[in-house]
Amino acid sequence: MTVTEAQERVDAYINQFEEGYFPPLAMLARLTEELGELAREVSHSYGPKPKKPSEAPGSVSEELGDLFFVLLCFANALDVDLTKALTHVLEKYAVRDAGRWTPRLPGALNPEDQHRP
Repeated sequence: MTVTEAQERVDAYINQFEEGYFPPLAMLARLTEELGELAREVSHSYGPKPKKPSEAPGSVSEELGDLFFVLLCFANALDVDLTKALTHVLEKYAVRDAGRWTPRLPGALNPEDQHRP
């Protein structure tokens, strides 16, 4: 699914309800709440503090999905085309950060692969 398709699918879902999208400040609060839930899950999965035995297992993937859903809602509510926004940001980073990072040699292992479960 493309980002545009995701925005359209979220819009179709939200528009079936009378309430529609939340106002921008409420949306920002929801986004912050979801980010906190993601942070907690990452902390439990990769940090030194395990969950209590009484806590249900969580999922970083699910929390990222929740965060992405709210981000799509936020963009839709403000009429932001995320494909255009992301394209613009990637172009900005390519220029601004050109030469900032050490290029990986062809065939080199990705250091992040050792941290993935």
